[in-house]
Amino acid sequence: MSLAVLYSRALSGMHAPLVTVETHIANGLPSFTIVGLPETEVKESKDRVRAALQNAQFKIPAQRITINLAPADLPKESGRFDLPIALGILAASGQIPADKLDQYEWAGELALTGELRPIHGALAMTYSAAESGRSFVLPQQNATEAALVKKAHIYAAQSLLQISAHLSGDAPLSVYTRLPGTQNDAVNYLDMAEVKGQARVKRALEIAAAGNHSALMIGPPGTGKSMLAARFPGILPPMSEVEALESAAIQSLSQGSFDIANWKRRPYRSPHHTASGVALVGGGSHPRPGEISLAMHGVLFLDELAEFDRRVLEVLREPLESGKITISRAARQAEFPARFQLLAAMNPCPCGYLGHHSGRCHCTPDQITRYRGKISGPLMDRIDLQIEVPAVPQEELMQQRSTGEKSSTIRKRVEASHQRQLNRQGKTNNRLGVKEIDQFCTLDATSETLLRQAISRLNLSARAYHRILKVARTIADLSAAEKINNQHIAEAVQYRRLDKL
Repeated sequence: MSLAVLYSRALSGMHAPLVTVETHIANGLPSFTIVGLPETEVKESKDRVRAALQNAQFKIPAQRITINLAPADLPKESGRFDLPIALGILAASGQIPADKLDQYEWAGELALTGELRPIHGALAMTYSAAESGRSFVLPQQNATEAALVKKAHIYAAQSLLQISAHLSGDAPLSVYTRLPGTQNDAVNYLDMAEVKGQARVKRALEIAAAGNHSALMIGPPGTGKSMLAARFPGILPPMSEVEALESAAIQSLSQGSFDIANWKRRPYRSPHHTASGVALVGGGSHPRPGEISLAMHGVLFLDELAEFDRRVLEVLREPLESGKITISRAARQAEFPARFQLLAAMNPCPCGYLGHHSGRCHCTPDQITRYRGKISGPLMDRIDLQIEVPAVPQEELMQQRSTGEKSSTIRKRVEASHQRQLNRQGKTNNRLGVKEIDQFCTLDATSETLLRQAISRLNLSARAYHRILKVARTIADLSAAEKINNQHIAEAVQYRRLDKL
């Protein structure tokens, strides 16, 4: 047989399109050609494959070898095509049986010794292979994360010789199964009870966690903003299987592999304020996910928000609304999910001590206005909860034991509220559309009058109006109320006042 056909996967954003690896061996001067829009890593495959075949004691045909990676208009990158290319040469030259090749998909980088090295994006490729109904053969190091796709049939291999023995029937590989205890269902987070005082701020963060709302904390240095943010994931509801798989797939694309110890753990990303726009949203010649995608179904914490470049912050506006980001480059376009929860913190003024009981602030009104003006109105409008974080009184700070609630106690209320939202509308309150707001956020006459007055006095936008209704709906869910009342509206309005000060 001079022709062999195998299947593999490319990566395009979160998708893993099918790649057909066709190998043809013909008479002529010895040559090794790879066609089908291969990039540098793929072009170098022929040298790795040649050395791996020789060191594994296989014969390299002294003929004209042509490898076609179809479709031809899809860019092919990375060393994951080494394994299907090597197997294609062996099958086309009759050194291994070719009758079962179409039952599998293959991915793996070859060492010069013939050993298999790990690849990145294994989770996304495994998911697509499972959808096609074929089994997936990949390096041993990627098997644990690939097995997170429950319906997938995984074969983990360590070398080219092991795979050839499997295909010939001499030593068949067994389907890889995840070992008991590799799934981390008991996730440990930092405890909210460790933060002394700040009961009002904790209440606001509980609302944010229950309805998946974005939040901004404004307060002097040392008031516990970063501590509260670090403990915020601990009060979020547990991740579902679908959410955990989506989050793991994103991390697999970015970091090369997913750490199974982080399974079902809410991501917490905290980029430095010197981060660029590309670092936040993703990019590169081969588009990779940025911080907003790596925080998928988790928390993106931006500390010192006013110190970020304004143009960098503006890139957050679209994904905050749509939950996705499309990265366009000259040759490629990729779309990544970006359903993250924004949590930010900043000082109230340039020196940081406006409103502090020490009276240390001497910033002029002009300086304060310029400082807060670094955050654009449209971005501030998209932040649901704007929370003042005051300095903790000395007596409360010096208490030996914290009197605050544990994260586990807060999380129970959050979970109950979250479940009410799913039962009622199938999504969190933050994701309600205009028609759904009209349906689920109805007001009585008293509440409507109160909201009208707030809109008039605070000069709120239509977006702020809708966000107040969604926050009020979450507050009502936390108190197990069927309808929104004026107390819920009053509390929700309180969280929109800081941008008007």
